[in-house]
Amino acid sequence: MTINMLVTLNSTNFNPDPFILVGIPGLEQFHIWIGIPFFAVYLVALAGNGILLYLITVDHSLHEPMFFFLSMLASADLILSTTCVPKTLGIFWLKAQEITFAGCLTQLFFLHFSFSLDSAILLGMAFDRYMAICSPLRYTSVLTPSTVVKIMVGIVGRSFSVILPVVFLVKRLPFCGTRIIPHTYCEHIGVARLACADISINIWYGFAVPVMTVISDLIFIGISYTLILHAVFHLPSRDARQKALSTCGSHVSVILIVYTPAMFSVLAHRFGHNISHTFHIMFANLYVAIPPALNPIIYGVKTKQIRDKVIFLFFPKDMQ
Repeated sequence: MTINMLVTLNSTNFNPDPFILVGIPGLEQFHIWIGIPFFAVYLVALAGNGILLYLITVDHSLHEPMFFFLSMLASADLILSTTCVPKTLGIFWLKAQEITFAGCLTQLFFLHFSFSLDSAILLGMAFDRYMAICSPLRYTSVLTPSTVVKIMVGIVGRSFSVILPVVFLVKRLPFCGTRIIPHTYCEHIGVARLACADISINIWYGFAVPVMTVISDLIFIGISYTLILHAVFHLPSRDARQKALSTCGSHVSVILIVYTPAMFSVLAHRFGHNISHTFHIMFANLYVAIPPALNPIIYGVKTKQIRDKVIFLFFPKDMQ
């Protein structure tokens, strides 16, 4: 009997049945209508980030460190939204609630990987702004193309190494009970809680390691902007101060858009036992849909180089 149980657990562990994604619990009758704004926002994210990547790729005047980091942010946003929104729309419109175990692992990896990537990229962008404003004479000598490439590789490598263990922490778990996930996508703790085994390691790794990584990024971003503000307010002219602050405005806006809902979602999931589950799931869906759509718009409006290139792309005659 013991051998049979072990065989069952092993087969359940390595080849489990598909999971069922419910959608937004309590709002099932409104799924079709909720899907319409999600689809519109997803199209905006695809178009906005696609245009950013195209402009930065083809226009040599945008081949600067700030825009290389911006292209990474656009790529991470595309990964985030494409990982979750199409499946969510499938649930809302096609009742395609089933997802394989491999598909679930893939989705949760890219979900958490893209957020970790966003956080690291924002730190890299803060360092870029720090060098541009606090040490402008050393900017080109420090942020050389080879240095920028090394930073970009380090950003991807760190995010990959932090999130990859999550996949194996879930893969090792036996799933011998319900496979119904009250969500629109697979995320680490939500899937782990379905296991019929101790998930203490999952809970502590899933909360402590990524969150501590993000908190360390926030601390260094805060230090960077403290030094930036100190340097800005010591500039001799008002015009110079305004110009320096305007270059950081879009970055600060994106930091708030990315971190605020993500941190709220993580903390609510861990500690918010009194928060409505429907509200939590809806908010979690807004997090994966809204920031990828807003980020390119913010940079398009607030960054003159990007704004001019976009206008020229769509209205070339008006720019002549």
